[in-house]
Amino acid sequence: MVKRILIIFALVSTVFAGLAYDTEQRILNPKFRTLIVQKEGDFMNMPVIRLGSGERIAVSFDEIGDDWSRLQFRLLHCNADWQPSRLIEAEYIDGFNFADIDDYAFSSNTFTNYVNYHFTIPAEGTRLLASGNYVAEVFPQDDPDDVILRLRFQVTEDSAVVSGRATPRTDRGFNSEWQQVELAVDAGNKQINPYTDILVSVTQNRRPDTEVIVKNPLRVEGGRMIFEHNWDLIFPASNEYRRFETVREDYPGMNVDHVGFEGRSYQAWLNKDESRAERSYSYDQTQAGRFLPDAYTATDADTGADYVDVHFTLDFPQLMNGEIYVNGDFTTNAYDGRYRMKYDADSGLYTLTLPLKQGSYNYQYVAVKDGEKRGNASLIEGDKYETQNEYNVSVYYRSPTGRADRLIGTANL
Repeated sequence: MVKRILIIFALVSTVFAGLAYDTEQRILNPKFRTLIVQKEGDFMNMPVIRLGSGERIAVSFDEIGDDWSRLQFRLLHCNADWQPSRLIEAEYIDGFNFADIDDYAFSSNTFTNYVNYHFTIPAEGTRLLASGNYVAEVFPQDDPDDVILRLRFQVTEDSAVVSGRATPRTDRGFNSEWQQVELAVDAGNKQINPYTDILVSVTQNRRPDTEVIVKNPLRVEGGRMIFEHNWDLIFPASNEYRRFETVREDYPGMNVDHVGFEGRSYQAWLNKDESRAERSYSYDQTQAGRFLPDAYTATDADTGADYVDVHFTLDFPQLMNGEIYVNGDFTTNAYDGRYRMKYDADSGLYTLTLPLKQGSYNYQYVAVKDGEKRGNASLIEGDKYETQNEYNVSVYYRSPTGRADRLIGTANL
């Protein structure tokens, strides 16, 4: 109990001191892998639930090894910028804010032994009271300050109707390398000042580093706020995600050159990738960066899919002022050492090996310049205006006397 009080005190001190609190979705302990966060029963949508609806967020992940761990999670309410709000726990959760993760199962008939965990939010016996952005932190039961993974989800009031589109007819050019988002937000009869009380966040394919926040609509028509001809809402078009499949360990699947078994694990060598920046656009129906564990021989992929060492190879000149990363939902869109490719001067190739659970994966190559946090997929993947991107829209409302940003509407364009 003393540790929990200290953690809450440290968090409150951070908020009031104006210091940044790390809320990025990450796996912080390398023993843990394959983090999946989604609206329960809805693989292709954003992890967003409606306040008071009974909907839940479903979370699963693996721990490599033979033994299970006693784990718990807690929730943190955040503003639009994913920094902790000034709400106290009693204002955003009804019930205890520490819940056990006791739904687990051991892997079966796999060379890599692991434990698969599941939990849902809100936990049984609790209720979320406030809309907005939420962060869940998972930690060992006996050490609450040792966060092993962190995830994000949202709770919406669904009181504003959000509509819009992404179009290649942009203020920077027509059918070139750009896409522009146009939005209409109808907040109904709320007494809202559209120029001071509303924030709109837009990201491309759930990548946090692409996020743009806009405040002022171009015009207001009745209760509808129109966001058009906004240069901040012009995005590089990028390209369709690349794909591979490791559903079978004895046969090379999509984009896999060959497979084998070495040491104590299965191996899959992907086909050598090259830059697509100068190539013409080629349509491919992808899942916009998502991945799905799956195994040909398993009735339950959660515990029957094995881990495969996947070998990525990219033929691209060495970057002198940055690094290249493999990116997708399976990397939690993180640019850290685990997903950074290494350049081999002798072969002229970038390479990376990742232990990934069997399944179907979307991925892309992203360059990150030294000293920057935003990734650039355009350098390697190119920008094709025809690309079928997803644009994730969140509309926040903050009243003049409010102490937290309320999420009043979302859309997935």
